[in-house]
Amino acid sequence: MGDVLAGFHAAWEFESDSVLIRFERGIRAPKLFQALGERRIPHEAIAALTVAPGKRGTVVLHAVPRPGADPLMDAAAGQLKESSDPYRLVLPAERGTLADHYANELRPLVFGDGDEAPERYLVPAPEAPMQFKAYDGKAAFDGKTVSFRWFWTGASSAKWKAGDQSFLVSDLAGVEWRSPELFEGHLRLLRRDPPGAPPAQADQDPASVVFGLGYGPVHESLPFAAAVLGALRSAPSPAATAALPRHAGPARRDPADIADSIRHLGELHEAGLVTDEEFSTKKAQLLAEL
Repeated sequence: MGDVLAGFHAAWEFESDSVLIRFERGIRAPKLFQALGERRIPHEAIAALTVAPGKRGTVVLHAVPRPGADPLMDAAAGQLKESSDPYRLVLPAERGTLADHYANELRPLVFGDGDEAPERYLVPAPEAPMQFKAYDGKAAFDGKTVSFRWFWTGASSAKWKAGDQSFLVSDLAGVEWRSPELFEGHLRLLRRDPPGAPPAQADQDPASVVFGLGYGPVHESLPFAAAVLGALRSAPSPAATAALPRHAGPARRDPADIADSIRHLGELHEAGLVTDEEFSTKKAQLLAEL
């Protein structure tokens, strides 16, 4: 091993224990590939390899990842387009024999067919801190906490009533990512102990942000979801987290942000979307953050 097989938008380097995928950063490469840069895929993270004819005189070498081995593919849940699948290497048809050669060399080293998921992620998750803009708010992740800060131009009144949100990774049970390229794209955090059944619509759920045209693109929101999943898999149990001392309080928000929030809250109140009691309670909460 140690040889390199270069294709369109990526090159695979075959090493003794893994495949190092280096993605092209050119303007024609899928934006997800540009965002990923490179990824090291251990042999044990691969379930199978296939070589098949592609489109327009190409051949495709495809490494099928094991379920539960890669947080990026777990988060994607089969929603990626073929052109953005990081496990597909598209080559000119004349390199088909070479692709067969490398696939045959690699097959005895991979995990093979099996239903057992690994106890931990075998492929490293994208690293925090990360952030992206959704349609109704800004999502940020520092490695331990996911936070949603609502935009007054896009967030529903239900989210404004609930206020900006922060979620410890240790309190989460999972992440639901619905591609922005599909209908009703969103990122929803699934909590271990939810306060009740979450709203069916993500735009009404304070534990989610919704996507839209130009908001939450795949190359930003999917690595974000994968980073949260990666941290979640390695997070201590809720019981262990509860036993840890908590010294620092929440970081103070920018006064300008609070002023904007109060202004928008007043607009909702004038429009009759929040009651007098809700307005007074929420305004007091925002002023307390100054």
